Amino acid sequence: MLSLRRGSVTAVTERHEGLVRLEVDGRPCVAYPGLTGPIALGDEVLVNVQAVELGLGSGGFDVLYANLTRGLELEGEPGAHVMKLPYTPLQYAVRHAEEDGARRETLGGLPVVCCSLHSQVAPACAGLGEGLRVAYVQVPGGALPVSLSDTVRALRERDLVEVSVAVGACIEGDVACVSTAAAFAWTAEQGYDAVVCSIGPGIVGTASPWGHGGLAVAEAVHTAAVLEGRPLLAVRYSEGDARERHHGLSHHTRAVLTLAGQAEVGWPEGLPVPGELGSVTTVDVSGWEEACAGLPLLHMGRGPSDDPWFFAAAFAAGRLAARYAR
Repeated sequence: MLSLRRGSVTAVTERHEGLVRLEVDGRPCVAYPGLTGPIALGDEVLVNVQAVELGLGSGGFDVLYANLTRGLELEGEPGAHVMKLPYTPLQYAVRHAEEDGARRETLGGLPVVCCSLHSQVAPACAGLGEGLRVAYVQVPGGALPVSLSDTVRALRERDLVEVSVAVGACIEGDVACVSTAAAFAWTAEQGYDAVVCSIGPGIVGTASPWGHGGLAVAEAVHTAAVLEGRPLLAVRYSEGDARERHHGLSHHTRAVLTLAGQAEVGWPEGLPVPGELGSVTTVDVSGWEEACAGLPLLHMGRGPSDDPWFFAAAFAAGRLAARYAR
């Protein structure tokens, strides 16, 4: 059941395109004005409080569900009829790229960096570097709103990402696509040089090898390969994670490779290659910290000095992709 609470907006702390951070009766909250309408002090609202009540670390804020003051009887997007979040209380129609094109059948060698964690996106894009047209494609497996990501916002400000694509249940991208295949086809059709594909912040996780949101990129790896792109897997590797299943080569990466088959892996030069990875392409990652300077780099509370190989491995995937970019 939904856990909803009525309250009033007592503070508006940040406004970004597609995202507002606020307080409702003094509690932190986020709102997506593209869905619920504009937000102002004093508005009477309904908020979903369940994540906070469950103590979820990545969901430590309420989410505005409806603005009773100025969010009722809003008009939908003109000409839209394909639903996001269909048959849920939040269903709404948006234009999807498939309605206007995205009919290309192959990717023509387009490099696609596949990240099983959102915290890999910034170093992967830094590895691709400046001067390339890069599309960010978000698939379900973590947070669904693209606009929640401070990382994507920072990458756009640095011109390391040009456009965002929200796939399936994901929302609030510059472009919407029904499927991962259509998203990749659209980026190739639009002449992008490379794609970085990932789940959103806040991965869905359990201790099961199959019960985590990172498996979404197994489909991305397989789809990019079938469509004649060049999938490159950003390996999840950590020497700072105390959990056995994530120390060294994470079981998330093993699970993705089990389902997707072999994918090309860029591996940081100077780091011993785990035997289960098989063949890898060694990449010079010198200067990765300077290339990532100023970008949000944080994984499970650890930064580059705490867990350098985690970020260097994602950077290696981006740097390898840059070799294949148009």
